[in-house]
Amino acid sequence: MTLPKFLQPCFPSYHLKSLDKKRDKKLIITQIFNFGTEKDLEWLSKNYPKKDLKQAVSKPNKGVWLKDVLLYWKKIFNLKIAKKDFKKAILDINPRF
Repeated sequence: MTLPKFLQPCFPSYHLKSLDKKRDKKLIITQIFNFGTEKDLEWLSKNYPKKDLKQAVSKPNKGVWLKDVLLYWKKIFNLKIAKKDFKKAILDINPRF
């Protein structure tokens, strides 16, 4: 199933037609949590069960989350994330070598 066009701003590096709602659910959830509007979040909650939303937050992908956003959703869902996993999940545009 193709994602609705209004979600495109959440996916600046992707063609919506190339994303699959089931296969790419963690990416879709993460991107909408990071960059979505109220309308986008409403679509998300209608299209994915709360269990999937919580899982995307509790087991975050490496290097794709905005820090404040991950903190917010962690608190909303009352989740614990290991400190090292949290640090790895944060998008850092100024990596330290």
